[in-house]
Amino acid sequence: MAKVQSFADKAKGKHKDNKVNVKVVKAVKGQSGQYKFQEKFVKLDDINKVTDIK
Repeated sequence: MAKVQSFADKAKGKHKDNKVNVKVVKAVKGQSGQYKFQEKFVKLDDINKVTDIK
């Protein structure tokens, strides 16, 4: 017999993360003079800390 599971039971097990995901794009000049872009995702506690990313 199949197990009966409601949507509330599924949602109860998951926890919400209070951090904000920010995509950081960095331009790097290569040896041939062309620019390359490096992308990464960073989790921040507060959106106001975006200017502190290096």
